[in-house]
Amino acid sequence: MRKSILAILTLCLLVTVIGCQQSTGQQLKKYDPKRKMSKTPAEWKKILTPNQYNIMVESGTEPPFRNAYHDNHEKGVYVSAATGEVLFTSDDKYDSGTGWPSFVKPVDAKKVEIVKDNSDGMTRDEVIETSTGLHLGHVFDDGPADRGGKRYCMNSGALKFIKKP
Repeated sequence: MRKSILAILTLCLLVTVIGCQQSTGQQLKKYDPKRKMSKTPAEWKKILTPNQYNIMVESGTEPPFRNAYHDNHEKGVYVSAATGEVLFTSDDKYDSGTGWPSFVKPVDAKKVEIVKDNSDGMTRDEVIETSTGLHLGHVFDDGPADRGGKRYCMNSGALKFIKKP
């Protein structure tokens, strides 16, 4: 019986980790030269921290449960780490159990763009910042049904939190 429970718990953990993004924090894809970005990778490298560059330019990801905002419950807004544009609010954040900050919607749908992502052996809907073309995370259809059914699963490293006074 204990082995069965352990096997089920292991499977649940694996599904949770894969459900949002890679759990290792290592990106498998590098900068896509076909992606239209507002600056060159070299220009972004001068502006962004190494972690932000990995996530936003190289479409990397951070480990679940070991990032700045997955467990943040303060009131405020989440802005782009690259531009400072407000992208999400704490009012739309919820605990998805995946280990990444999750939101039911962006502040303004025009500030993000959804593109098909066929990397890592799966097809997902990638969320990019419209003004820059930079990677933020992915969106899934398993969010709270009573709030639109979307789960915008973002990387903390692509965001900065500004607390409400």
